[in-house]
Parts: sequence; structure tokens; C-alpha cells
Amino acid sequence: MKILTNKVALVTGAGSGIGKAIATLFAANGAKVVLADIHQINIEAVAKNIEANGGTALCFAADISRENDIDQLIDFTIHNFKTLDILVNNAGIMDNFTPAEDVSSELWDRVMGVNLNGPFYACRRAIKLFLKRKKGVIINIASIGGLFGGRAGCAYTASKHALIGLTKNIGYDYAQKGIRCNAIAPGGVNTNITHDMEPHPFGFERMMAGANNTPPPANPDDIAELALFLASEKAAFINGAVVTADGGWTAY
Repeated sequence: MKILTNKVALVTGAGSGIGKAIATLFAANGAKVVLADIHQINIEAVAKNIEANGGTALCFAADISRENDIDQLIDFTIHNFKTLDILVNNAGIMDNFTPAEDVSSELWDRVMGVNLNGPFYACRRAIKLFLKRKKGVIINIASIGGLFGGRAGCAYTASKHALIGLTKNIGYDYAQKGIRCNAIAPGGVNTNITHDMEPHPFGFERMMAGANNTPPPANPDDIAELALFLASEKAAFINGAVVTADGGWTAY
């Protein structure tokens, strides 16, 4: 039996990169998947590929920084699949490596909205569902930028540190309620998250100061395999953890 048979998984940012890889792998392992992304055309293409390979997938275009969009997304999932077993908060945006002095309020709010507020809104709704069922899994895609200070700009770094704190708090609070919440902290990954980025010269220079020993970036499939493990019963005793997946970059 496939390890996610009869499970329903919701993946945000599923139109490309890590989210696409996770949704595709989960579906290949038996899960019914709801794909959420701000770009409808992207998730439709992912769903079409999943269905062509015998999987089940539905799409919902949403801006996850908006609480109302998250509510509609969860309602859509329950309406169509009657339940939710796995929540993957993957959607995220970068901040052009902008240092604190130049972070506008608009940039701060946008990064926090997508990287932190959205996952919080989704976790809050999912936990209420999971408590009724006495089980559920949350996986937050954080970053090594959430572990250290020199891997990104100010807003991104703060948002990912906060996401890791959210992960640990949920993991601890609901450990005896059958709910597991873990985070994955990738290093460099070959995705489009830096597409059209205009790096801040000073911020980028500071970030690159410690990057001489950076290993080659991962492929999204590498992170998806880790997410699959954390979503499965094989990871039943892993909770409130942050699993680093950076090829050894932060081991230096």
C-alpha cells in the first residue's frame, strides 16, 4: 500500500518549485491533494500532470496572506474531500536581501503576510479540524534563514525565525492531542523564488560573505522526499522538530 493512501493533503505554493514537487510526490503515494497557489494557471498544470499519472488533485487559487482566502481554501478542501490529514505550508517569498534600514513597511508586511501570517491562519484552522479527529500533520517549509542571521534579508530572516517558533509551539502544545508539527529548513534549492529579484547591493554582499563554501543547490524533489517522510507514520515520533536540508552548508 502507498504510504499516504486515503490521506488528504493541502499544499500551498503548489504551482512550482518545492510545493509542486511535494504535491506530486504525495499524490504518487496515494494522497488526494489540494493545490493552492496565487497563480491559477500553474496549479492547473500541476493537477493535470498528477491526474495523468493516476492521482487525484484539485486546485484553489488563493493569496495565503489573506485570512479570508485561507478560510475559503480550507472550506473548499473539506467540501470536496470531507477531511484534512496533512497541511503543508510551503508558499513563501523573498525580500531582495534588503537590510533593516531599507525595509519599507510595505515590504515588511508583504513578506510577513505570506511567510508567517498565512501559515498561522492555515495552522489555526487545521488544528481545529485535527483536534476533532485526534490526529493530523503540519509541515512548515522554513529555511536556514530561520536558523541564522546571514542567509537572507531582514524581513525574510525574521519571518522564517518566527515560522520556526510557531512550529515548535504547536508541536509542543498539541503533542498529546495526536497532532504533529515539524519544519523543514532547506538551504539553496533550484526554484523560481528568486525570479525577477533585484538584490539590495549591501544586503546581498553581506549574505554572500559566508557563502564561499555553499554546496550545490538541491532539487525540489530532494525536499519533497523529506516532506513525504515527515507526513507519514514512519515519522510518528518526530514532532516540534526543525530538519535542516542544506547539503551540509550550515555544518561548516
